[in-house]
Amino acid sequence: MNFLFKPGHRGCAGCCDAMVAKFTLMAAGEDCIVVSPTGCLEVMTTPYPESSWGVPWIHSLFENAGSVASGIEAALKAKGNKDTKVIALAGDGATLDIGMRGISGAFERGHDITYVCIDNEAYMNTGVQRSGATPYDASTTTSPAGEVSFGNPRPKKDMPAIMVAHGSPYVATGSLAYPKDLIKKIKKALDTEGPTYIHAHAPCTTGWGFDTSKTVEIAKLAVQTGLWPMYEVENGEVTSVKKIGKQKKPVEDYLKMQRRFKHLFTKEDGDEELKKIQALADENIVKFGLE
Repeated sequence: MNFLFKPGHRGCAGCCDAMVAKFTLMAAGEDCIVVSPTGCLEVMTTPYPESSWGVPWIHSLFENAGSVASGIEAALKAKGNKDTKVIALAGDGATLDIGMRGISGAFERGHDITYVCIDNEAYMNTGVQRSGATPYDASTTTSPAGEVSFGNPRPKKDMPAIMVAHGSPYVATGSLAYPKDLIKKIKKALDTEGPTYIHAHAPCTTGWGFDTSKTVEIAKLAVQTGLWPMYEVENGEVTSVKKIGKQKKPVEDYLKMQRRFKHLFTKEDGDEELKKIQALADENIVKFGLE
């Protein structure tokens, strides 16, 4: 078998980045160029002189994946190549925080690229620091739970909505727990002309604190609780959502499996914080019509 994302990388057992990278290349096929900024995916797949990439791949700085992808797309266009797909594949820190300016410029200029964010909700490669994607009350090394804090005091930044506001013709959320759905959405993004965006939820066994065999189970619970709504937006309009219906679960089922939320079940007033998180899930369910 001709693997486009090759075995033998240095990722953790149950690594979310490896799963999303594999699904992305399954969607894209051989005729693509991938840009990855600094992060877990870059470090674990390219320890010199080895590489897990079976397609052309370039390492960008933390802050400029969008800019590098723009330059590649412009060069291909100048050469008359309209077939090779350009993909930026980056973590949440390089997307929602450090790389925001480059992404905004790429989408404002209308480059024909697809940007896939692997959202593991913190800076995992450098020590599990809080990012703009870190959820409310999660404990990280820079938003630690303790005597005076329940962890991260801010909600997740709504990056998909930001990209919709940039006029992207296609924006979608997905999850590694639903690979067929994610692959279908990435293919659709690649086949849509203009700058498109995919936001993939990706539980991290190391940073979140769960058994390496539970990556997919936890990812499914995020969807089933309503904390991670899966939907598509085309030309500014929501065109599809994944209903959860009878699969709906309380947020406690999701949170109690992760060390980063352990304090919610041991601290005084933890029940009140759980109610706040349940309210966030319920808000998503109403907003996107998930039931």
